[in-house]
Amino acid sequence: MGSVTGAVLKTLFLLSTQNWNRVEAGNSYDCDDPLVSALPQASFSSSSELSSSHGPGFARLNRRDGAGGWSPLVSNKYQWLQIDLGERMEVTAVATQGGYGSSNWVTSYLLMFSDSGWNWKQYRQEDSIWGFSGNANADSVVYYRLQPSIKARFLRFIPLEWNPKGRIGMRIEVFGCAYRSEVVDLDGKSSLLYRFDQKSLSPIKDIISLKFKTMQSDGILLHREGPNGDHITLQLRRGRLFLLINSGEAKLPSTSTLVNLTLGSLLDDQHWHSVLIQRLGKQVNFTVDEHRHHFHAQGEFNLVNLDYEISFGGIPAPGKSVSFPHRNFHGCLENLYYNGVDIIDLAKQQKPQIIAMGNVSFSCSQPQSMPVTFLSSRSYLALPDFSGEEEVSATFQFRTWNKAGLLLFSELQLISGGILLFLSDGKLKSNLYQPGKLPSDITAGVGLNDGQWHSVSLSAKKNHLSVAVDGQMASAGSPLRPEQIYSGGTYYFGGCPDKSFGSKCKSPLGGFQGCMRLISISGKVVDLISVQQGAFGNFSDLQIDSCGISDRCLPNYCEHGGECSQSWSAFHCNCTNTGYRGATCHNSIYEQSCEAYKHRGNTSGFYYIDSDGSGPLEPFLLYCNMTETAWTIIQHNGSDLTRVRNTNPENPYAGFFEYVASMEQLQATINRAEHCEQEFTYYCKKSRLVNKQDGTPLSWWVGRTNETQTYWGGSSPDLQKCACGLEGNCIDSQYYCNCDADRNEWTNDTGLLAYKEHLPVTKIVITDTGRLHSEAAYKLGPLLCRGDRSFWNSASFDTEASYLHFPTFHGELSADVSFFFKTTASSGVFLENLGITDFIRIELRSPTVVTFSFDVGNGPFEIAVQSPTHFNDNQWHHVRVERNVKEASLQVDQLTPKTQPAPADGHVLLQLNSQLFVEISAYFGSGSSVIYNFQENYLLSKNSSSHAASFHGDMKLSREMIKFGFRTTRTPSLLLFVSSFYKEYLSVIIAKNGSLQIRYKLNKYQEPDVVNFDFKNMADGQLHHIMINREEGVVFIEIDDNTRRQVHLSSGTEFSAVKSLVLGRILEHSDMDQDTALAGAQGFTGCLSAVQLSHVAPLKAALHPSHPDPVTVTGHVTESSCMTQPGTDATSRERTHSFADHSGTIDDREPLANAIKSDSAVIGGLIAVVIFILLCITAIAVRIFQQKRLYKRSEAKRSENVDSAEAVLKSELNMQNAVNENQKEYFF
Repeated sequence: MGSVTGAVLKTLFLLSTQNWNRVEAGNSYDCDDPLVSALPQASFSSSSELSSSHGPGFARLNRRDGAGGWSPLVSNKYQWLQIDLGERMEVTAVATQGGYGSSNWVTSYLLMFSDSGWNWKQYRQEDSIWGFSGNANADSVVYYRLQPSIKARFLRFIPLEWNPKGRIGMRIEVFGCAYRSEVVDLDGKSSLLYRFDQKSLSPIKDIISLKFKTMQSDGILLHREGPNGDHITLQLRRGRLFLLINSGEAKLPSTSTLVNLTLGSLLDDQHWHSVLIQRLGKQVNFTVDEHRHHFHAQGEFNLVNLDYEISFGGIPAPGKSVSFPHRNFHGCLENLYYNGVDIIDLAKQQKPQIIAMGNVSFSCSQPQSMPVTFLSSRSYLALPDFSGEEEVSATFQFRTWNKAGLLLFSELQLISGGILLFLSDGKLKSNLYQPGKLPSDITAGVGLNDGQWHSVSLSAKKNHLSVAVDGQMASAGSPLRPEQIYSGGTYYFGGCPDKSFGSKCKSPLGGFQGCMRLISISGKVVDLISVQQGAFGNFSDLQIDSCGISDRCLPNYCEHGGECSQSWSAFHCNCTNTGYRGATCHNSIYEQSCEAYKHRGNTSGFYYIDSDGSGPLEPFLLYCNMTETAWTIIQHNGSDLTRVRNTNPENPYAGFFEYVASMEQLQATINRAEHCEQEFTYYCKKSRLVNKQDGTPLSWWVGRTNETQTYWGGSSPDLQKCACGLEGNCIDSQYYCNCDADRNEWTNDTGLLAYKEHLPVTKIVITDTGRLHSEAAYKLGPLLCRGDRSFWNSASFDTEASYLHFPTFHGELSADVSFFFKTTASSGVFLENLGITDFIRIELRSPTVVTFSFDVGNGPFEIAVQSPTHFNDNQWHHVRVERNVKEASLQVDQLTPKTQPAPADGHVLLQLNSQLFVEISAYFGSGSSVIYNFQENYLLSKNSSSHAASFHGDMKLSREMIKFGFRTTRTPSLLLFVSSFYKEYLSVIIAKNGSLQIRYKLNKYQEPDVVNFDFKNMADGQLHHIMINREEGVVFIEIDDNTRRQVHLSSGTEFSAVKSLVLGRILEHSDMDQDTALAGAQGFTGCLSAVQLSHVAPLKAALHPSHPDPVTVTGHVTESSCMTQPGTDATSRERTHSFADHSGTIDDREPLANAIKSDSAVIGGLIAVVIFILLCITAIAVRIFQQKRLYKRSEAKRSENVDSAEAVLKSELNMQNAVNENQKEYFF
């Protein structure tokens, strides 16, 4: 009954979550109205304007007023275009254009938002993606849907890059709808108390939702408690939210035990943050912004024992007390709901259920705090001192993750030197710098690089210098000489300008990266807007009126308990004592089985085993017995002989077995093994296993499936049988077990339990030892397993058209693949899987090179390991690749591993969804073609889900990687043709004389660049491989792994608006050179293999479509193998096998007809390539001698007890056997 109830509650919980998410997203379904087109001119503003006709009011989408868009006076990264929507709106999408009919457009930009026009926040597409790609020309529209949407009044577009042959130019539109909300402002001393009717309270369900914003790092958001100290509290601490629950038996006495109920970071940024708490029975969902924590409470988790009131913003009720320090919340709450009740609306209507404590207002105040972000170590802010005072005086607040960096340098007049204020190892240090003299340091604070705001004040006058951090005065240094300090000159915050500016500024530990605010000099607050407008001061690489700090440890990408630390631009994982290693603690340092240790040459001993490799299960210690077979031995607490008396069905005996590993670890170990067994010894005297009258079991055991089992050692999983029942030698032939003979003498049913799906044994129940002279005894041996199903698993690929396909490879944040291979082929693809734009590929590029290439949205990357010897030597070689959010790595055998760091602020999720058949090859008949359309028309679809989405008409293509193989005897031939809407193209052709030509035309006004390879006739009927890799104007070409050339293009550096890719005959002839036109008219007759343009595989899309791809096939194009001679159909020799879940068996001689119906990844290769696939990691063998000695001591002590117990029973058995030998006539 309990399990049924739990299932029902879980279902209700999931439904309530889905319904809530539907409500949250509800505004976006019909929220796509244009918001800018109807705004008045006064709603537009900008940093500057080139002329009155280039003003911000002309920046409406598709309008041609004025000069046709906004352009600033100077094109640099400090310019911005701002929109005032008049009130807070929900913004769901943005669209941009360049200046009408001009060369002015923006190619990338930041989008920022604000409620007040101050304190801007950057919108991020993902946790680490800040910028948006802009336009490739003046008039096309680039549209982005914002997920999640923005709720704000002000939007600001900040250009980052623009057309190098023009200037910044923008026209924009914003889409969305009105946003309605209820707001309450609490001043740090006020709160709301809601008293509700107990009849309306659900005993199992609570839903609390709200939004908040604040500049304070601490405060109580909500609190409800009972008479015995039980409570539920949502508290802001140091900018993070803590959900504290103390109810019934689920008491959590100290805040340190609540760390798993902590979410969010840097929440004191004066921007809105959403909170959702859902409770259904013992299930709790705690969500802050996009981060969610799921919590399953222990004990009697029930909040009905709490009082029928809940407070928001503080703990105001008299007599209430909590055991943890707290402050009232100071800030604004929005859309506060408790179980569907609008709390703020009740307070506004002064309903009796709500008591407002203190000063409560229903509009949100906007503190005028203007932060500034120091983006890099080259950033600085130089400010003059206009006070005329004979002193140095400055105050400010800062927050950072970096341990070191200059905070302030103040020039001193009359002497050559200055005062330095800087961070060193997270501490604040100050000294008086004078050339040729040793500085005298003053040190204050500790751990100041914790991301929190810290206040600093500096005062120096004549011979006195003082520094305070967070109100604490630093220890005084040695006194300065009399009247050494007269007055300050220029103040340099965050760093120093280039030496060419002639400043005296010194920065011994580099520049500061972080945020500052509330900067004042000589008691006067600095107006940063005036600085930004150039009224006074100077700066470089700053972001004014915004704090761009982010918490790179949220979410925590360090796996397996690795400790995350961070700097401004990166995070680091400390894997010490985790049992794992690597950039994100992903790789286990232990092997996955005893078989793997044996393969490495290890002998018998104790080893840590990590059954699931890089998976979530922890490693555990066990014994490996290395005989001819590697036996895994897992002990438990029930290996002693146990005797049982005085039991009956109403008073049963239950014995439990606890293993040295968790059930999940055991299951992984058993599933991996080829065979497992446990010896079960069961002695009995007048103790039956089965009731002979009705057949009900009197004794049974339970395995890991938690099912009752009534078969015993030596038997197959048949009901109520023992070994003697199968062998037909029970002492009473009427029964299937010796014990069921019910004789008044000791006998036994002993044997091996070897059906591994039921192992290990976790429990035994005995109920028939209550009669006179009735007794039972049992002993369970350790779990023994041998073999490794994954380690010795292999597949043979007989033809190039052979393949395996698996379910889609899921490794969004981290993934690893390892396998062995041997081959005599010179190249081939091992594994490949595609997403809409993302992909991974592992291949043998040449006899000496293995590559790992991938794209997670930041463009394609490739890692290559080159060997001094050949890989195609028909010997086994080991490959291991890993990709995580920090880096990608490739290791082959014992060669030096190669790594590729991930961009600090790039896409992190690897999203794969398609199936792929490796080495897709096709035979092209005369006049045939395959056309892959990247964009059917010039306008970009708002929500494209095809491969073409990444090559749409508005995107520039500054780099591409093209690979394919071909075999033909015809000249001229067109192998591949890529065209754009702007009459730009790339053609790969075989000319009349058999030479290979690659023609790039990236400017329609210039002749194409031609790269000619005439060293041999390429139409010789042999299989050739081509690779073209272009990075802007530099092209690297490789032919057949032995001919390489690098060329520099003169026609341009990028494709604008890529249109289509053509294989074979060109059906639509546009402007192209004569040789390309001639080859295009002839087309291609022969075999093309493994054609790829970056992530796009046109042959796969044409021959094995997994979703509607924009592909057109004309003429005779059939799947074939380029390994065969021309005209030979190799499809009949194709071999495939599916590892996807399906019923029935598949003959490996037959193609899998429905393979394309399920998402999958593919592992494949060339002739005689034998591989085995493991989602595992390379490990090192570790023997833990200390644990081994401890284990042996405990084993010795346990064996003494076993020996004494067994000696008693053996004595009885020996006596019984002696009687049996002398008095056989008395036993029937």
